[in-house]
Amino acid sequence: MHADHADTETIRRILTSAGDTWAVVGLSNNQHRAAYGVAGVLQRFGKRIVPVHPKAETVHGEPGYASLRDIPFPVDVVDVFVNSELAGEVADQAVAIGAKAVWFQLGVIDEKAYERSTAAGLDMVMDRCPAIEIPALP
Repeated sequence: MHADHADTETIRRILTSAGDTWAVVGLSNNQHRAAYGVAGVLQRFGKRIVPVHPKAETVHGEPGYASLRDIPFPVDVVDVFVNSELAGEVADQAVAIGAKAVWFQLGVIDEKAYERSTAAGLDMVMDRCPAIEIPALP
């Protein structure tokens, strides 16, 4: 049986109780990228976004960092907007920094990363978008 990598309960738990500090990996000031719009939605729903991108730009008023390891405060959720080939490394970094959850965006899928992250005790969702899921919460 194929595991459901985005069950409703896990989605709800990440969005409501994992915590409000979300590192958005792949977020820059490029307004044409999905990360930019999604980060704006997360902010409107009360999340503190932390841009993570090699450029380390300030986005939506929040200072950016070049990597998850550079963030000097705890992160609750790591929202991943890099392609699937790079996403597993980001998931491993999320585990290493003590995040509570990992969220792989639409189209980002890495079964092995899912197994490693959930085995380490993190909640994880793949191939979903929080900007779609948050407004749909009961």
